[in-house]
Amino acid sequence: MSSDRRIFLKTAGLSAAALATASSVLHAAEPTALPLNTGAEELEAWEQAQQETWDVSWAKRVTGKHKAMFDVPEIEGGVGIFRAGIWGQQYTDVLKLAPGDLSTVIVIRHAAIPLAMTSEFWATYGLGKSLKIKDDKGKKWTMVNPMLSTPSTDPKASSSNYLLDKQIANGAIALGCNLAFRQMVSIVAKQDKLSPADARTKAKTFLVPGLIMQPSGIFANVMAQQAGCVFVNAV
Repeated sequence: MSSDRRIFLKTAGLSAAALATASSVLHAAEPTALPLNTGAEELEAWEQAQQETWDVSWAKRVTGKHKAMFDVPEIEGGVGIFRAGIWGQQYTDVLKLAPGDLSTVIVIRHAAIPLAMTSEFWATYGLGKSLKIKDDKGKKWTMVNPMLSTPSTDPKASSSNYLLDKQIANGAIALGCNLAFRQMVSIVAKQDKLSPADARTKAKTFLVPGLIMQPSGIFANVMAQQAGCVFVNAV
């Protein structure tokens, strides 16, 4: 774990349990080890997206008095996801707010798109090895999405509420970038020897439950701001 990430998590008030929960992503040697799409690939993905029907009803749920959108373009130890949860907890505690007073939007895009995938996807397609992210003991490649709960997650630890699935369950809106998602589709197509269309259909079954795909991360960012969210560069 780099010193700056260790300092961040400690000063953010995370417990030892939180550090253990997040440790697998904090062992990442690089911000991303997956190839980024070229301009031509992004254009192709954009053209494919014109055939999709996108759910933008989430914008109507951004009704809290306090609204913030957390832009997460890199994995970077998962701090972008954690910061969204920490903000919500701090605002609730300090300002004595009711749950409905907050609206949190998390946009997972660019190189952070693996965080939008289930632990089953991480295990099946070896994302831990591809991304060079170790497990909580720092010895083996992780087989789970480090920002999701596992059977060993302590539900009593306040830090567990900062995990992506817990934030979604507590009302946060999580959005995924379709352009970045093409990286995940390519992994499925290559390993399972599927056509692009079939690979996309299969890859979508591995999205984190409750996460809503959008045409692009930028599309989601702009729509969230138009709904009244303050923009937060979370990474």
